[in-house]
Amino acid sequence: MASIRKRPDGRWRARYRDDAGKERARHFRRKVDGQDWLDDVTASKKTGQYVDPSAGKATFSAWYPSWADRQVWARGTRESADQAVESVSFGSVPLAKLRRSHVEEWVKESSGRLAPSTVRTRFNYVSMVLRGAVRDREIPVDPSEGVKLPRRRRAEQTMVIPTVEQVRAALDAAPKEYRALVAVCAFAGLRLGEAAGLQIGDVDFLRRTLRVDRQVQGDNVESTRLESPKAGSERTIAIPKELADILARHISEIGTIRDESYFFFRGGDLLNRNSAGHIWREIRKAAKLPATYTLHTLRHFYASALISSGCDVVTVQRALGHSQPSITLNTYSHLWPDAEDRTRDAAATLMRSVLDAPADSLRTIGQV
Repeated sequence: MASIRKRPDGRWRARYRDDAGKERARHFRRKVDGQDWLDDVTASKKTGQYVDPSAGKATFSAWYPSWADRQVWARGTRESADQAVESVSFGSVPLAKLRRSHVEEWVKESSGRLAPSTVRTRFNYVSMVLRGAVRDREIPVDPSEGVKLPRRRRAEQTMVIPTVEQVRAALDAAPKEYRALVAVCAFAGLRLGEAAGLQIGDVDFLRRTLRVDRQVQGDNVESTRLESPKAGSERTIAIPKELADILARHISEIGTIRDESYFFFRGGDLLNRNSAGHIWREIRKAAKLPATYTLHTLRHFYASALISSGCDVVTVQRALGHSQPSITLNTYSHLWPDAEDRTRDAAATLMRSVLDAPADSLRTIGQV
């Protein structure tokens, strides 16, 4: 129940009880101001936007760990979220005092030194935290909502796809122990971590399939760890006989390590981001490839081959391990023929079928 009464000193005392039954009160010089305040509280309760006046006192950085600890995240996701939160300029600001201007200033400052995609990724994590604060009723609204982000360059302007000759050069330049590494990235579209986690048991040489069940994360030997694939990335990929042969040859000539029989290693350790990066740079240099080419560039090569062969979006999505078809389209839509190309090709096929048909066939068609 809410009420408003005049006190002996002439001020008006407005009060109500919150969801926990605790009384909340404020004093006003005018009755109309007190009634407006009570009306706002009542409306916020009905719409589910009510926030305890004592909430939101913790700073953004202080509140984040308790919220993050409750999330069902892979270790890599938590590390990315931690990095995003550590980068904000408003970490010491109490949640209740956070304004859109705080987020805008941080985004603008970050845009001056980071790539648009990095800014967007960090913003998404911070926005996720703020939405969590809204759901926990620490703040009534998300101050990051509607914040304008730096424009990303279109995929067709930034994506580089190696030619067939360049991929062949990389295979030829690769040391014998890493030729299969180049092959699974170029002909199965594996990410670096997925390739590093590949085991003999993941390859069905009879059915010619390759199962992605894990990935290796970490920048160095000390931080190397096994994790589940990215969300939605577990998959079975149909591979060509030639790739199965390369993997079989790797087993017989190079061997594997550990009881799990991992394909790729350096010394006695699994590949990590730094060691694999060094190996690839040596291959790239020997093959005389552009410095912009990474192991991930070979994944683009694989995707472009599937698309040029006529594979639909869902097929490409499943082969690449994207969690949503929209991710595949956002990344590779420029590689698919557009509507004009398909219309032109369909009309050309129709014309050829008519113009190349024997005269008797045309007369028969006319009679029908």
